[in-house]
Amino acid sequence: MFNYQCHFDAYCSKEGLNVCLSYDMPSGYENANGTFDVTTKTISINRTNLSNSPDYEKLFYLFHELRHAEQYLAPNKFDSAIRKSLQYVIMFDGTCSKLIDGTYHQCKLDGEEDYLVNLYLGQPYEVDANTFAYEHTKSIYGDSEPLKKLYEFWIPHHPIPNEVYNSVFLLIDAKINVES
Repeated sequence: MFNYQCHFDAYCSKEGLNVCLSYDMPSGYENANGTFDVTTKTISINRTNLSNSPDYEKLFYLFHELRHAEQYLAPNKFDSAIRKSLQYVIMFDGTCSKLIDGTYHQCKLDGEEDYLVNLYLGQPYEVDANTFAYEHTKSIYGDSEPLKKLYEFWIPHHPIPNEVYNSVFLLIDAKINVES
């Protein structure tokens, strides 16, 4: 059986990351493989979803969420595009939110499914987390075609420039009626 806790503890110890690991998925994330909640400093991994997945895939999602924890808790390690994008969540269906003083404010973007999926995949913090997960998983399990395919699945097919994200962030701000 894959030992999430062992990998989690080793990485947190090495990086000085103070977060919790849970196997209970928060409401709204029951079908996700994992998530990080900055407000509770908790990484949730969906062991049920991943129970039949190979170990490299389980590790990929754990490293992905560990990277998100690092992004939020040590933002100065990251470039300005990643730091700015951390305030915003854009989901596959256009549901968006902005983190303001520990509370998420939601809105909905309109657009074609391909565009919204690409917006989600291309968020600077998502690209960084997926690249990080791929590199760290590769360092433990070696490179393989299935690992490459997993990584490529989570990378946008049409990269979106930061300027477009800045416009989308302004649109989200306007929809939730806040100043950026």
